Amino acid sequence: MKTLVTGGTGFVGRAVVVELLARGREVRVLVRQRGHPALAGLPVEEVVGDLRDPASLTAALRGVRRVFHVAADYRLWVPDPENMYATNVQGTANLLQAAAEAGVERLVYTSTVGTLGNPGDGRPGTEDTPVSLAEMVGHYKRSKFLAEEKVLAFSAHGFPVVLVHPSAPVGPWDWRPTPTGQMIVDFLKGRCPAYLETGLNLVHVRDVAQGHLLAEEKGRLGEKYILGCQNLRLSEIFGLLSHLSGVPAPRCRLPYTPVLLMSYVNEFWATHISQRPPRMPLAAVKMARKYMFFDSSKAVRELGLPQTPVSQALAEAVAWFRERGYV
Repeated sequence: MKTLVTGGTGFVGRAVVVELLARGREVRVLVRQRGHPALAGLPVEEVVGDLRDPASLTAALRGVRRVFHVAADYRLWVPDPENMYATNVQGTANLLQAAAEAGVERLVYTSTVGTLGNPGDGRPGTEDTPVSLAEMVGHYKRSKFLAEEKVLAFSAHGFPVVLVHPSAPVGPWDWRPTPTGQMIVDFLKGRCPAYLETGLNLVHVRDVAQGHLLAEEKGRLGEKYILGCQNLRLSEIFGLLSHLSGVPAPRCRLPYTPVLLMSYVNEFWATHISQRPPRMPLAAVKMARKYMFFDSSKAVRELGLPQTPVSQALAEAVAWFRERGYV
């Protein structure tokens, strides 16, 4: 069975590719150019294309029966958000249309818990927690919310799609790294002298990848599944990292309002003067106001989502970053 993976060079996408190969699947990966180091040594077919180019997607889908659409422009700060919307929203619509025309049997769409409702009072959000576009903080969340609306519209017209919503994956091969991975790297480098308390749901990236395949196999069409594991306050995450690495955890907890004001200044400087990513993206600080806690019990119950201990995921991430010279 030939399977197309978009975003196969990214953190989650590569993990999905590895899981597919482990099951003997024939994997084709959509890439912007061949020879990406993340795919080195993996027996995959690389096909050059772009989500913004419908013709390239038609070619990439020839002979394909299953699709994992993992690709997304994932940044918490962008100097020009137009390309992010072109990739995440219109690119997703382009792929859905091409997949429908190609007769794809099933597509698994990778969303994010960021598009889901969040009570904001420490209670975990679920797939059914009410939410609206107005609640989306930053261009990444807004673009993914709009993309998800495209997916649900195709599903309503009979296209076979299942949606998965990973929380914050951690583990090896976060080569870019992702914002969560960068937080771990910064901690290991001693760049976290203080912190703004918030909450995250962490999950091993391998469990996220396996969750994608379980959604393909067992997921109900048109349904959403949270791929997460453990809800932790940031101070608890730093405590775990300190235990695993020997690096002292920060003890100084910062108040929210001064940090928010500093992030406005930091982002203005980044956007209008330095053109370099800010150390404190405004979207990240605004998101920190709500604990990003989520309930993955639906995926555990219906799909059999694995629940690898978060301490193990963090230990593997720490070891990988150290072995690859990030620290």
